[in-house]
Amino acid sequence: MTHDLNPLDTALAAYPRAALLEGPTPIQKLSRLSSLPEFNGCNLYVKRDDLTGLGGGGNKLRKLEFLLGEALAEGADTLVTWGGFQSNHARLTAAVAARHGLACELILTPSAVRSDQDFCHNGNVLLDGLFGANIHRLARGVAPDVHAGQLVETLKGQGKKPFVMPLGGSSPRGSLGYAACAAEILRQADALGIHFDQIVVPNGSAGTHSGLLAGVTLARASTQILGYSVLATEEQALATTLEKTRQTLQLLAPSVALVEHTVSVDGSQRGDAYGAPTDAMLEAVRLLASHEGLLIDPVYGGKAFAGLLAAVRRGDYPAGSHLLFVMTGGLPGLFAYRSAFD
Repeated sequence: MTHDLNPLDTALAAYPRAALLEGPTPIQKLSRLSSLPEFNGCNLYVKRDDLTGLGGGGNKLRKLEFLLGEALAEGADTLVTWGGFQSNHARLTAAVAARHGLACELILTPSAVRSDQDFCHNGNVLLDGLFGANIHRLARGVAPDVHAGQLVETLKGQGKKPFVMPLGGSSPRGSLGYAACAAEILRQADALGIHFDQIVVPNGSAGTHSGLLAGVTLARASTQILGYSVLATEEQALATTLEKTRQTLQLLAPSVALVEHTVSVDGSQRGDAYGAPTDAMLEAVRLLASHEGLLIDPVYGGKAFAGLLAAVRRGDYPAGSHLLFVMTGGLPGLFAYRSAFD
């Protein structure tokens, strides 16, 4: 079937957008993995959202296109956001600011599960400084959103025009980036002459999952979206994704209702905590690297891909299924987790 994407394209065009990608990211088949008997005849594909060039790439650039569009429309001169020491969103916000000649204030919080030197000083946090961001390292227990509010008032007092980027870029406006990605995927599927039975994504701050679900809902596509929670519990992630998808649809098409049972979240791969390594994650990262030469991060993609592998091995999908995994980037995080792979 060919999808009618005009309503989605028209709705997205109503919002300011700053071009940060070089064009559509490719969809590639994992031919070696798909041929392994343990995967029961399923066809595994990846959407290479790690191949967005700016700042080392990653899914946050799609969200930042709409958030930066809003910031520039408001005349902002400083971007403010927060996240963990290894936040991909913080790194890419810093890179986007550098590209557009804006100041950048990053508020970084320590991890509850990792405090080694690689984690605290390598990977994303190393790149944040190279992009010229002003980094605020908070002590454990200090609320980053409260600190951000105080920082914004200070910046305004200095005559600056700050714009706050939400956590993970995952506000409804940021989620529009993945509604646009849904249209991109559906066009690519039409061109390939295949139907993706399911799109699998990591679910952290839920913006990627919510945007994709809003997009396929508005496009009336039958492709299902499954998110593996890596941050919150399954119940919390489900509630957040439901609410954000509804909010994103409200921006795109207020008359289109979300069918609640289409929101699918699996919490089986989270592990002990956000960012805590798991044996399944380590195996999934190694398997994709050793069989396909592709690298996924240990916090998001590694856990979600581990979930997909487990489901296919269990026989959850019939032979011949076409399954698309969204590679969301985060490669610098591998260097921060060196000790976990030793």
